[in-house]
Amino acid sequence: MSVETKAPRVPCCSKLKLFLISLSFVYFAKAFGGSYMKSSVTQIERRFDIPSSLIGVIDGSFEIGNLLVIAFVSYFGAKLHRPRLIGIGCLIMAAGAFLTALPHFFQGQYVYETTLSHIPEENSTESILPCLANTSHLVMNDLSTAASKAACEKEAGSSMWIYVFLGNMLRGIGETPVMPLGVSYLDDYARKENTAIYLACLQTVGILGPVFGFMFGSFCAKIYVDIGSVDLESISINHKDSRWVGAWWLGFLVSGFLMLLAGIPFWFLPNTLAKQCKSPSKKRQKEDIQAKSSSDTPEVEPEQGSFLPEDNTEEDAPQPVTMAAMAKDFAPSLKRLFSNKVYLLIILTSVVAFNGFIGMITFKPKFMEQVYGQSPSKAIFLIGSMNLPAVAVGVIVGGLVIKRFKLSVLGAARLSIVSSFLSFCLLLIQYFLQCDNSEVAGLTMTYQGATEVSYQQESLLSQCNMGCSCSLKHWDPVCARNGITYASPCLAGCQTSTGVGKEMEFHNCTCMQELKGGLMAPPTNMSAILGQCPRKSDCDRMFKFYMAVTVLGAFVSACGGTSGYIVLLRSIHPDLKSLALGMHTLIGRTLGGIPPPIYFGALIDRTCLKWGLKRCGGQGACRFYDSHAFRITFLGLVYCLYGLANLLWGVLYLQLSKRQKKLELRSQAKATALEANGNNNPNGHAMVSIFKNKDDRDRDNESTI
Repeated sequence: MSVETKAPRVPCCSKLKLFLISLSFVYFAKAFGGSYMKSSVTQIERRFDIPSSLIGVIDGSFEIGNLLVIAFVSYFGAKLHRPRLIGIGCLIMAAGAFLTALPHFFQGQYVYETTLSHIPEENSTESILPCLANTSHLVMNDLSTAASKAACEKEAGSSMWIYVFLGNMLRGIGETPVMPLGVSYLDDYARKENTAIYLACLQTVGILGPVFGFMFGSFCAKIYVDIGSVDLESISINHKDSRWVGAWWLGFLVSGFLMLLAGIPFWFLPNTLAKQCKSPSKKRQKEDIQAKSSSDTPEVEPEQGSFLPEDNTEEDAPQPVTMAAMAKDFAPSLKRLFSNKVYLLIILTSVVAFNGFIGMITFKPKFMEQVYGQSPSKAIFLIGSMNLPAVAVGVIVGGLVIKRFKLSVLGAARLSIVSSFLSFCLLLIQYFLQCDNSEVAGLTMTYQGATEVSYQQESLLSQCNMGCSCSLKHWDPVCARNGITYASPCLAGCQTSTGVGKEMEFHNCTCMQELKGGLMAPPTNMSAILGQCPRKSDCDRMFKFYMAVTVLGAFVSACGGTSGYIVLLRSIHPDLKSLALGMHTLIGRTLGGIPPPIYFGALIDRTCLKWGLKRCGGQGACRFYDSHAFRITFLGLVYCLYGLANLLWGVLYLQLSKRQKKLELRSQAKATALEANGNNNPNGHAMVSIFKNKDDRDRDNESTI
């Protein structure tokens, strides 16, 4: 008998583990693609010359695609073949990734703005004369711009960002069935005590995707966008320049192939499985026998603390349902779901927290670049190599804490509240870790030195460059020997230059001469090199403190991630599980995923001090921000959202505590009634059945969880 009972357990567990492994790979692949999109935001913004508000719309298109179908996929998908729907989603995500990369192959070569390209002199050591006494070079530049404007507008790259928008939307549509159907499938066929650790495994592997996604994004950010088709020696900018565009398209091709591979196993997995096998230990067998013998006594499992009534209906042989029947039951199911007060509080808390998280992670690389002077590639690399591993460790620790201490729903809620509050405190510390603004003549500095070289209001012109006839629209920064950045060699008053490409150096810069009080200075002190000046040394030290605080905050915040899912899963009825997860994702993505990049980007745009110039004219991407205003705007938004999320967590916990006390009283009353019926009524089982059915209806009407 023992051999016969053990035989079916192996395929039962192995198929579930195969599904877990396959779903983990999908989580990795989709997280890789999503994080690579986040890491490429700056590169896409520069390549298509669009403001941060528009890049926020593009980034939010993923959630737009998700919300278009998630309600129907979550509800109808739960009654169809869930693994195959996940496989179909993988194909759609792969198509979206390939579509996102498509504009690169139809655009012309990237041409960055510069004031030095109008007088090319080959085979000359002194090739460029930035500061000229006449305006011939400006007239020539304006005429060429006017002559080519019509052709420029028709160029393939004018509105190619729309393909990135559509590709990202397709990825959102394809990602729809993965979370609600995958998590509900696992929770249906796994033992309840294993659900937390399975979810922790999924989230941990899913976090490895962003680690590799950000690392690969950092690698691609250092590769020039037109690698292989241009002479890199002729490029006068490097990856630290605000005009540099990396090979943003490369990662989308890689993520597309990953999604194709990830979807293959789901075409061969069954729609249903037997419930995961019980532990074969004798102690566990005795507990199971005792549980069966006392099945008439309603108890709440201490391990999970579910607030739901025990459902004794058999689920081993699901009855076939028609699409018409499912459609008819959709509206009543939604009504039952949203009559749950705790579920509504969970939704509201998640929406506010999502707003803070999505806005922060979207523009965090730009925050590190503008406030601490880090290059985009380094900022992305540090996020992928330090912050995300801390999140992975935090998720594992949170899952192990739940399993080790067998936390109830209230215990899981406490863990989420504590981790959320501590991470918010660490966020507040970031406000005091600041650096001084970059010293840019005419933008962050209105005068220089003892002679007070003054600049006109909102202008880059001063006495030292008045005779140079400089263009005020272009951003072609040079770093002077005095540590001050000038918007262009012309605006620095430079007379001559030597070298080519990245090695170009400018000399006899009059603005630096005036900095010395009108005294003649050595030529080396009146020279400048290409690029923006680096920040002061104390900024690097401050940045190290910032990274330490963010890594610790990421770990603490992630410790409450799994417990938040446990609260959600244990607060809904089993037949509404997929729909609840789907609606949670739908509302979270709609209200918490789409708006944040847009309003974060729009407010960040208001801190821009110098806008770039499009090839066809008009305002392009921002080249330089006021770092103080950027920091206050960015952190202020994050603080408001996370502070409100913490308050909502407190309200949610109070509601959970109130419901727990109410259910304990009801459980005691039911136990008393069952004991009385068993002693006085020979037909006590019938009375128990009637009592349970009535109680279940009351629980639905009162929105119990």
